[in-house]
Amino acid sequence: MSARTAGRPYHHGSLPETLIEHAVRLLDESGADAVTVREVARRAGVSPSAPFRHFPDRAALLAAVTEAVAVDFTRIYTAAVDSDDPLPFRALGRAFVHYALDHPHRFALLRGAVFNADRAPVLDEGHRAFTDDITAMIADAQRRGELRAADPALVLVAAQALVYGLSQMFVDGYLDAARADALIDQVIDLFGMGLLAPDSALRGPLTECPPPIRGTGS
Repeated sequence: MSARTAGRPYHHGSLPETLIEHAVRLLDESGADAVTVREVARRAGVSPSAPFRHFPDRAALLAAVTEAVAVDFTRIYTAAVDSDDPLPFRALGRAFVHYALDHPHRFALLRGAVFNADRAPVLDEGHRAFTDDITAMIADAQRRGELRAADPALVLVAAQALVYGLSQMFVDGYLDAARADALIDQVIDLFGMGLLAPDSALRGPLTECPPPIRGTGS
C-alpha cells in the first residue's frame, strides 16, 4: 500500500490540509520534534519538494499545525461550556485537563506557542477570544449571585493557574492519570468552594471536603 493510499486522499487545492492532518498525527505520535517537512511529504505520498509550495519551511508548517491544534482545543472548550453541567467552569476545567491527558504533545505545543507572551497574531486573536468568553462567564455568574464579587480577570488567572498546573502535574506523571476523573473534580470543586457565594444554590453539592490526595510522586 502506498503512502498516499494509506493517508487521506487529496485533490487540487486540498494538499495543505492533508499535510497538516499528517503533521498533527506525527505530533500525536512522537512530539513536535518529529514533525518534519520530509516526513509529512512522505506520509502524504507527494514529492519532498511539494509541501514547500504551501509552507516555505518547517517553522511555517509547525505554525499551521499549532493553529489547527488551537482550533481543535477551542472546539473542546466550547462543547464543555455548552454542556449541561450546572457549573460550566467545572466542565471547562475538566475538559482542559483531559485534553492535556489525551493529547500531551498537543498540550506541549500549545504551552509553548499560546500560553506565553509572544504569540503569533492569529493565535493571539484566538487566545483573546477565549479569555474574553471566560471572563464574561465569570462576570455573568457574579451578577447571578453564584460567585463572590471579585475582579473577573483575577478569577480567570486563578482558574487558569489551577487547571494549567493540574494538567502539567498529570502529564509529568506527578499525579496518577488513572485517578484523573476523581482528582479533577475534587480539586476544581475545592477551588470552587472558595469562590461560590455563601448563599449560592450551587454551594450545597460542593460542601463535602474531598479526601486527602495520596499517591503523588516524590
